[in-house]
Amino acid sequence: MFIGVIGATGNIGQRVVSEALMRGHHVQAFSRDASHRRSTHPNLTWASLDVFDSDAVAARLPGLDILVSCYQPGNAARDFDDTVARSIADPTVYATVARSLLRALDTHPRTRLLTVGGAGSLETAPGRVAADDERLGELLTDLGLPAAYAEAVRGHRDALDVLRTSNRRWTYFSPADLIEPGQRTGRFRIGTDQPVVAADGTSRISMEDAAVALLDEIELPRFVQRRFTVGY
Repeated sequence: MFIGVIGATGNIGQRVVSEALMRGHHVQAFSRDASHRRSTHPNLTWASLDVFDSDAVAARLPGLDILVSCYQPGNAARDFDDTVARSIADPTVYATVARSLLRALDTHPRTRLLTVGGAGSLETAPGRVAADDERLGELLTDLGLPAAYAEAVRGHRDALDVLRTSNRRWTYFSPADLIEPGQRTGRFRIGTDQPVVAADGTSRISMEDAAVALLDEIELPRFVQRRFTVGY
């Protein structure tokens, strides 16, 4: 398959690229500045891309089977605190990018869009999502994030709502509450609108296994126009 990856130098994006190449796919890796590219491979090409420019995105879609968006403001792989600060400063950016990508897909409706989002839109109780929890700031602090990041969590939730109004072939991926570098085990559980929680009460996944789950969905679509999540 031919896969485009936005945010290909980021934490999850670079792992998606590696997983796709390992499985024999062709990857077009996009970043704000492709001069920061980190890897080379016969099936890998790099290009700079402004995700806010729908026409520029549309121009890159011909030949792609799927476009994966791992967009984050800044680059968390290089400066995590900067990405957090940017997300807090403008939490609307995630919905803005979702609208831009959907406009680009208007010209190529057969291309799938897989968006890597947040866990805050997962249900903690029927009809209630984490983003609406009054204790969200406290919960984020327990995860090592500033309480103000709650606005960014709600921004991710708003991006999912944008996708849900679209008739395009989108899929939204909510990772576990705790996602960090780790091992590629290939063993995890899949959920839909509720978090996948381990026996110890935690919701976690490695970035490597998140990439496995994303490529599994690319190769065998199960959640078109739906959201899914994973966890151990």
